[in-house]
Amino acid sequence: MKKIGIVIPAYRESANIANLCQDILSRYPDADILVVDDSPDDSSVRSIEALARPEIRIIHRSAKRGRGDAVFLGINQLLKGDYEYFLEMDADFSHAPKEIPFLASYLEEHRLDMVIASRYLAGSRILNWNISRKVFSRCSNFLAKSLLQVPVSDYTNGFRLYSRPAADELAKTCGKLGSGFIALSEILVNLYYRGYKIGDVPTIFVNRVRGQSSLSREEILNALFGLYRVWRLKVQLEK
Repeated sequence: MKKIGIVIPAYRESANIANLCQDILSRYPDADILVVDDSPDDSSVRSIEALARPEIRIIHRSAKRGRGDAVFLGINQLLKGDYEYFLEMDADFSHAPKEIPFLASYLEEHRLDMVIASRYLAGSRILNWNISRKVFSRCSNFLAKSLLQVPVSDYTNGFRLYSRPAADELAKTCGKLGSGFIALSEILVNLYYRGYKIGDVPTIFVNRVRGQSSLSREEILNALFGLYRVWRLKVQLEK
């Protein structure tokens, strides 16, 4: 297995985070995990420290700064190591750890720089979402694809694996258009229009059953408005 660094942005995930980290390591033992935690208390920190595993580290920040900001911080920290692959995933078990080895083998076999676990490919499934959430996600992806024209089917799922060159590029060029979920589209555009190879694979996405969602109405609105800024970036990179 390739050595992999995993960043997990977390907010009020003490009910999930320790079990998730252990599940990941049981399936991909050549991984190191960095949790970037924006919770208002230290319960997640205590959950991680109780494991006493050197493969798992946690950075606790005093305020919620957004999912994208957490991912950028984590990848910048992991780039100091000798990892060949870099993964981002959510902390709530919506992204299945058992899929990580497949993501890694697919990226390597197809010589990609980035692979997305897509909820909208044949063979994918979304479990336990209500109708309004499904409609919102579909509409968001349709709008992003219409504006940004990156040839993938899921712009808004944060279960993604990067090669080291792609992670280096991400660290250098991303993080300028917003700190929340808009970072997912910013990364796609920056990598694709700079010539990096991107693909997607089917996934089974499970809506959280424990913990509290970190996706606020404000973040949703910021992501929608942020699409305009990402579209402007696309236009600049195409010149």
